[in-house]
Formats: sequence, structure tokens, C-alpha cells
Amino acid sequence: MAEIFQPVAPRPSPVRTEGLVPWVRRNLFGDFRDATVTIVMIALALWWLPGFIDWAVARAVFVPDADRCQNARGLGACWGVVAEKYRLIIFGRYPLDQQWRPEVATVALVALLVGSCTRRFWRPWLAVLWVAVFALFFGLMHGGFAGLSVVTTDRWGGLPLTIMLASLAIVLAFPLSVLVALGRRSHMPAIRTLCIVYVELIRGVPLISVLFMASFMFPLFMPPGTSIDVLLRVLVGITLFTAAYMAEIVRGGLQAIPKGQHEAAASIGLTYWQTQRKIVLPQALAMVVPGIMNSFISIFKDTSLVTIVSLYELTGAMGLALNSDANWRPFKIEAYIFIAAIYFLFCFSMSRYSLWVEKHVSKSKSR
Repeated sequence: MAEIFQPVAPRPSPVRTEGLVPWVRRNLFGDFRDATVTIVMIALALWWLPGFIDWAVARAVFVPDADRCQNARGLGACWGVVAEKYRLIIFGRYPLDQQWRPEVATVALVALLVGSCTRRFWRPWLAVLWVAVFALFFGLMHGGFAGLSVVTTDRWGGLPLTIMLASLAIVLAFPLSVLVALGRRSHMPAIRTLCIVYVELIRGVPLISVLFMASFMFPLFMPPGTSIDVLLRVLVGITLFTAAYMAEIVRGGLQAIPKGQHEAAASIGLTYWQTQRKIVLPQALAMVVPGIMNSFISIFKDTSLVTIVSLYELTGAMGLALNSDANWRPFKIEAYIFIAAIYFLFCFSMSRYSLWVEKHVSKSKSR
């Protein structure tokens, strides 16, 4: 008689491989060097943290009282400067009685960004949603309809300006960088030369000079009486600068694709753009996810440079808030810690999202 196969039930591992204790053992005490570094870092933290907690919490002043902060100066932190100036730091020079407009616009934009990072929102209507949210953002910020007063772009600032510049620069720079990367590998000399000149020219100068040219030099070449908004010029400058750097990251991914992939696509009759869209680009972009996300994080932080053209984003708004008030000017450290926490929250979120994307990409490679 034929025997019926009965699989043996899996036995539990003799050693736990999941949970906090295995993670600590594997990552912090994996070998002698890891254990030594971990012990040294724990000792430094135990030596430094009590003093920091005493300064930041125990002896800190949390109420917006300049006199109490002066009395505690050198002994405890003055978080009262944040309680007093947070509206000016977050919203810049936007009119105080109209600050609900940038608040609603920023919440809508952040919700769009979070939703765009979620798989369930990856639908064709997402592009329409982007257009609608940005129309709402600029409509609320500028006004001029439905009884809203007009607020010119030179009064925009703070966190709304930072998030808007970073998100728009990312959206506009990414497709441009892909086209430039493909152009640098093109067999057409004119296109290849144009892309090489663009990349090398932009990468040869710092971003601050690009912003300076876009803000002060570019209007000199315009016809008399013609003026382009400084916010638009700055956005174009940041986008072109970012696209040049990102194009080299994408080109590195394109060069890593084996030649056999192109030959296999040609053998089944795919056109150039079909090959790039269905075979080459998905693999190339998956290889350079960390580099692309690093560029996105750099864009978010580099928006602080727009202060040189009198656009007071988060960092510039903080300086504007404190420099204009002598009572709170000595407490810049606490204000810097406050905006540093905001930058860290956004940058750390982008970094974790990058790890999530890499994890899903690695699943497709392991099949």
C-alpha cells in the first residue's frame, strides 16, 4: 500500500530570534567591539544625561516670562521663548489674524504627502489630488477670493514655506533628473552634450549662488517692465540644482543594469521608451532608493538658504522672531533646539520611509 506523506510539524527554535533581548544581543553586543562601543556610549550617556535633564526640565522655565528666564539664565533652559514666539517662528510674517490660512494649507499638504507614501493611495486619481491640494494651498496662502485678503509671497514664511518649497522641488526635480540621466546616456551627441553641460555647470556652483542668480541676476535679463515673482524664481533654482545632483544618482542606477536586459527587451520588439519604462527604470530606481531619499532630505534642509533672498522660511523666521525683540534674543539656543526638532521629525520620517521602500524592493529581488 502507498504511504501517505505527513509533514513533520516545525519545532520551535532553541534560541529566541525575535523580540527586544535578541535584538539587543545581535545589534549591541554582537562581538567584542560592539559590546565595548555600547558600554562606552552607555557610560557617556549616564554621565551627560543627568546634567542635560536638569537644564532642560528640572530648572527650565516654560512660561513666556522674560524676567524669569533672565533669572534662570545659565542654570536652566528658557522654553518660554518658544511659547512666546512660536507663531512667528512657524508662520513667519504672515498676518496674525489670518494665520489660520497657512495652518489649514500646511495640514492639507502634509496629509497629502503622508497619503502619497501609503500604498492604498497609489491610484491614478492621486495626481489629480496633488493638483487640487496645491491649488488649495496657494489659494489659501495668497487669497484674493471668497473674501480672503491678498497676502503677497514676500510675507509667506515659516514651516508652510519650507514644506511647500521642499515638496514642489521634489515633485518637479525627480522627473527632470530621470530625463537628464537618460539624456547623458543617449547616443545623440546634441542631447548628450546638453545634459552634460547642464549637470556639470549646476554641480560646479553652490546652491547659494544659484539662488542669488535666480533672485538678483535673472531679472536683469528680463525685458523692461517684466517681473517674475521671487518665490517662483527661487523654486526654479532649487529644482534645477536638485535635478542635476539627482540625475547623477539615477545615472548610476542605469549603468548598473546589465546589458543583457536591453538586449532581451530589443529581442521581443520593445521600443526605447517601453524598455526604459517597463524594464530598465524600475530596476535602476530600486537600486538607488537610498541616494534618492538622501537628496530629498537635502532639499528639505537646503530650503533654509532662501533667507538670503528675503524669504523667511523656518530658520529665517526664527531669526526674525528673536532679532526683533531684545528681551528674547539671548535665548536662541532653545529656539534652535525647537526648529531642530521639527527638522529631525521630517527628516527621520523620510529616512524611515526609505527603509520601508528598500524592504519591499528587497522582497521582489528575493523571489
